[in-house]
Amino acid sequence: QVQLVESGGGLVQPGGSLRLSCAASRSILSTFISFNKAWYRQAPGKQRELVASMTSDGDINYDDSVKGRFTISKANLRKAVYLQMNILKPADTAVYYCNVGTHDTNSWGTGAQVIVSS
Repeated sequence: QVQLVESGGGLVQPGGSLRLSCAASRSILSTFISFNKAWYRQAPGKQRELVASMTSDGDINYDDSVKGRFTISKANLRKAVYLQMNILKPADTAVYYCNVGTHDTNSWGTGAQVIVSS
């Protein structure tokens, strides 16, 4: 089972930026590269929703609510996944979770709280 540790959350004013990191362990590099990667978020009182995803071959998709503002990326040698968040809005307030795996295996990050408020 892959372990994922997140960092980079915090409090930011509307229009600001944050960069979330998701570091993987207990996975060899070739296995990490073969995994799909994704970021989810869960706002208070709401269901978890998919924000951004990246397939093992590099295809990327974003939810319409973040398209043009968020960017998912990875650094293979560091076994890390990132989410750059720009022009943040109060509606982006949520706990963000990274997810790495395939249809046979699936691991969740520890969660990073993002609060956007003036």
